[in-house]
Amino acid sequence: MIKTFRGILTDGEQERIRLSTKKGKIGYKIINFQLFPSAPGVTAQESVMKIFKIKQTTVTGTVDFSDGNLLAASYQRSPASLGTASGYSTTIFTIFEQEIFNQDVYITHDENVGSATSNYYIELETIDMTDNQAAVSTLRDIRLNPQVGA
Repeated sequence: MIKTFRGILTDGEQERIRLSTKKGKIGYKIINFQLFPSAPGVTAQESVMKIFKIKQTTVTGTVDFSDGNLLAASYQRSPASLGTASGYSTTIFTIFEQEIFNQDVYITHDENVGSATSNYYIELETIDMTDNQAAVSTLRDIRLNPQVGA
């Protein structure tokens, strides 16, 4: 089964996507992550959105693939006018496909050019987990983020 989420984030905003269940026996894997400017062709923007396993203390545009809490990252550059020499739109996204999680995730947005808002669309594949898989995933998340168990 596929679950989808969509929304819009302003510059510097972080949103929690609620996924956790009481028993934690449903796992998720990101299969699609897309950005779309809120005012295409009107406002120039360079958006960086990231999906994390834990809540972030600060929202930045820096992407670090060695961060074990990072599940996906996306970058979109969109000019105000497509008629200029640099007038092309670019979107790059990376999803760590092997990551299966069973807790809430957090999506962040950092705007490098100004303060434009950006839309996001996420598709998650649901995966039935055994008791052992659920326990291992939950314990791993608690170890990475002690506030999960609080």
